[in-house]
Formats: sequence, structure tokens, C-alpha cells
Amino acid sequence: MSNPFTVSLVCWHDGEPLLRSIREAVFIRELGIPAELEWDGKDEGCRHALALSLQGNTIGCGRMLPDGHIGHIAVLPQWRKQKVGTAIVEALLDYARAHEYPQISVDAQPCYVPFYRSNGFVEQGETFRDAGVQRIKMALKL
Repeated sequence: MSNPFTVSLVCWHDGEPLLRSIREAVFIRELGIPAELEWDGKDEGCRHALALSLQGNTIGCGRMLPDGHIGHIAVLPQWRKQKVGTAIVEALLDYARAHEYPQISVDAQPCYVPFYRSNGFVEQGETFRDAGVQRIKMALKL
């Protein structure tokens, strides 16, 4: 059975309105992260993954910094537990492999550690707080 969504890689210039809409919905409105922390000025240099429903609605996104750090993975609540996040991470990992990144990192919320472990990531150190959210650094050697 195929997924009821697609994931494509986009640059910030091409995807900005759609990427902003999903991140504002999830990070700013749902999680209460201040806008000045969400919009960190790094998006233009990133590769972004954008998930759309088959009807063309934005349902999720994520980004990878030039140094191989994955972050800002966001999926609308009604699309969670449907493998959208997995598809976003896989798209970014495929990009990293194709461009010969040696390692990928992520700062995961503790509740998502099992998700990243299932994708091959390993914890690196202790938990810390970022934008008021508890996280742990994880890494994947490619």
C-alpha cells in the first residue's frame, strides 16, 4: 500500500511559504516556541524536506543544515503515526548519502529517541534544554 502523501526536497526559496506554514502551526502555535527562536536565519542554507498530502496540503517538513544536522521536523497532529516523520527523515538521509556526508546529527526530544534509534541514530551525551525543550544529541554515521 502506498503512502497517502509525498515527500520532496526543496530549497528555502522555492518552499518558504509552505515550510513556514507547517512550522508556525507546530512549533509556534502548538509547542509555544517563540518565533524569534524558530526563525533562526539558517533556513536559506539548508536542504528542506516537504511532505504534502495527495490533495496538495502541507502536512510536514524538516531540514538539514550544511553540516549534516537534521532539525525542525514537524508533522501536523492529524498526520502523526502515519510514517510522515519517517519519510521526511529518510528523504534527508538519502540526500546526505548521495552527497557523501560522513555523519548526521539530531537534537531529539526524549520521546522521539526510539524513533531515531529505529533509523540507526545513537545517543551522544546527556540531555539538555533548547528553546525550553529537553533534548538529547544523537548521531548516525553514514
